[in-house]
Amino acid sequence: MCFCLLLRNQILVAKNATHEFSCESQQMRHLQVLKYIEKIARTGSLRSAAEELSITPSALNRRILGIEEELGVEIFERHPAGLRPNIAGEILLKHIRDQIADMDRVKSRIADLTGMRAGHINIATTREVVQFFLPALIKRHLVDFPAVTFSVNLHERGEAETSLLDHTNDIAIVFEPIHLKSLRTVYSGPQQMFCIMSEGHPLASREHLKIYDCVDYPLLLPKHPEGIRQVLDGAAEKIGITMQPALESNSLDLLRLMSQDSEALSFCLAINLRPDLANDRLAMVPMELGGFPQGFLVAGHLRGRTLPVAAARFLESVTKDLSLRFS
Repeated sequence: MCFCLLLRNQILVAKNATHEFSCESQQMRHLQVLKYIEKIARTGSLRSAAEELSITPSALNRRILGIEEELGVEIFERHPAGLRPNIAGEILLKHIRDQIADMDRVKSRIADLTGMRAGHINIATTREVVQFFLPALIKRHLVDFPAVTFSVNLHERGEAETSLLDHTNDIAIVFEPIHLKSLRTVYSGPQQMFCIMSEGHPLASREHLKIYDCVDYPLLLPKHPEGIRQVLDGAAEKIGITMQPALESNSLDLLRLMSQDSEALSFCLAINLRPDLANDRLAMVPMELGGFPQGFLVAGHLRGRTLPVAAARFLESVTKDLSLRFS
């Protein structure tokens, strides 16, 4: 009698274990389907999403139709130009991105415990940071943590911070952020502004320049609302001067190169000051902004969010490097 009872209990335990394993496997498969939906929403195209996911468009479409059937509602508006999430889809996408972020954090912590030091880091940044500072730091980080992967996403000023809200990005490194309320700042420091000019320019021998020294020459300025433009316009307005650009562009490389062999002036920050300017026949002179506050470079993450281990470790590297260079 006792033997039969014991045997029955063991069978029940085995069934429960099998059921739990089956549920976990179903959850993992379900998470994969959620990633499919997120990829379609990001690309706006079933075909493009299928190519990135290495499956056929028809197979991907069946997965989406299955989710819509399970939910009892459509989650995408289908247009000739592609697919776009409807209201139900936006609600589902918020849930999906939260789930993916949670899973990435769990994977990163497990990897850290096992010594793998793996994970994926999504970085939101602006043009000032992406040219020299960030590539150099990522390359150094990959030497120490080769299992870590990165996505670097270039945003207009103000958009980098808001991209943290839906966990699209883990970290934001931006100059003159607009939306600070939801950003937990771990580094904030001023950035010296420099004027870039041809090495033979009449101003190239000066120790420093003020705004009124520059306005008699053609000005090559970033477009609004770039942080560099915001600082320059603010300093000019304080002394009653308007900076009229001869050329506006959102390409900092173009603006710099347009200064070659001309009298035109462009501007940059210390963080994106090209180390080999002389090779381009260019010179730099620091700007004095007449008491107008210098712009601030800020690094941080979404307030209230616990970052995955890999992202948290990289953000520590960012903070340490910026503090050493610009303290």
